[in-house]
Amino acid sequence: MSVTQEIHDRLEAAFHPRVLDVIDDSESHRGHGGYQEGGESHFIVKIRADSFGGMSRVARHRAVHDALGKPLVGRIHALALDIDA
Repeated sequence: MSVTQEIHDRLEAAFHPRVLDVIDDSESHRGHGGYQEGGESHFIVKIRADSFGGMSRVARHRAVHDALGKPLVGRIHALALDIDA
């Protein structure tokens, strides 16, 4: 399973979002630190879910990182998060 699909599946299972876009942005980082040939190193995630209501920005980011888990997060060089309720 690709990292992109694993991110999508874990976030879908944890938050049942109304909106979930997982974009592999690795190619735009070619030549920069952390770039890996073949991609799957830099991601942009846009997620909208009711479960984020009332949470601070930091709490939302922590919740996403917890849902992904340390092993998966450790395989990602950069993760840009756009999170809202």
